[in-house]
Amino acid sequence: MSSGTQSWKTGTVPSVLPSPDSPVWYAVHTYPRHEKAVSERMRQQGVTAYLPTVTEVHRWSDRKKSVELPLFSCYVFANIVPSNEERIRVLRTHGVIGLVGTRGEGTPIPNEQMDAIRTVLAQDLACGPHPFLKVGQRVRVRSGALDGLEGVLISKNGDNTLVVSVDAIQRSLAVRIDGYQVEPV
Repeated sequence: MSSGTQSWKTGTVPSVLPSPDSPVWYAVHTYPRHEKAVSERMRQQGVTAYLPTVTEVHRWSDRKKSVELPLFSCYVFANIVPSNEERIRVLRTHGVIGLVGTRGEGTPIPNEQMDAIRTVLAQDLACGPHPFLKVGQRVRVRSGALDGLEGVLISKNGDNTLVVSVDAIQRSLAVRIDGYQVEPV
């Protein structure tokens, strides 16, 4: 495969292939507990970085505290032009292990998957990481704040849950969708 050719896995093909000058999202693999620092360092270098976080309440014997944690541990997302110069700039960031994908070039993440993560987190709904699912019924939410969001419908303890996946890093997040109307995709 030539260096200018993109490789797309089943289910991740965007409707239009990005132009070589358009920035695309990539998953950046970081060392454990380096996500926030890597995200900040990339921003300081002029790279558009996105670190989705969730707030959890941690309890100790003497107190409780709300802690903001990365939704996907060991991963930060970078929106860069797919060029060697941009990749090298990200790869030279302290705390970065590499780009997720083949041959160190990274696999572009479709905008739809990034938008789905931002939509769920912006609604301040109870959500959290979920084991990656490749098999299952894909559905689209047809009502409420999550209208148009697509994912895999599962049932956990009688509750309907929508799983939104990022194929490149094989990570998912889950959000309860009881009360929302869904339709098959």
